[in-house]
Amino acid sequence: INLSSRGYLTATAPLDFVDLPGPTDLGAPRLYTLFSDKRIPPVSTVYQLYRWDEMCGCRSTIITTPEVTMASLVVTSSEMLRVPESGYNLGEGYNAMVLYADTERITFAYTRDDNPVRGYVVYLEGVAVEANLLALYQQANSLGRGELPGLRTGQAFARTTSTELKIAIRDAGGFMDPRSRKDWWRK
Repeated sequence: INLSSRGYLTATAPLDFVDLPGPTDLGAPRLYTLFSDKRIPPVSTVYQLYRWDEMCGCRSTIITTPEVTMASLVVTSSEMLRVPESGYNLGEGYNAMVLYADTERITFAYTRDDNPVRGYVVYLEGVAVEANLLALYQQANSLGRGELPGLRTGQAFARTTSTELKIAIRDAGGFMDPRSRKDWWRK
């Protein structure tokens, strides 16, 4: 769940959003709604994440399909980030659940499962998680993760810490190309 444990390498793929074939889930997170002005920021760098080997609890080989599994977006330092809109409702007004948070990153899922292999999972690196949310996550984690913090669409949850925001996304366990226009950046 902590993306920094996996690690990544810079990729040589195009620094632009791409049109991928296949169906589109109209309920998928619309990542442009991370930003208050609902813009689509430029891509500055693309990466390939390492696989995680559950047997040894260590990183394994590079994920090569898709060709990009994490992207850096050009943002404004200290910019407020909000929970992206989606077609998912976890009940009681919540739309996502925090699976991991520390002082530099957050991972949240559009499911009630405390597991990144079900539903959409969004990873953000280069953020300062809102202090109360971070404390709430740390408390829930220390108490056995029985009730992790929920997030509502549009809720402010972090600020960018530089002019670069790294983003990765999974669906049903597999990492997907975060540059996909039809999946994450459609308006």
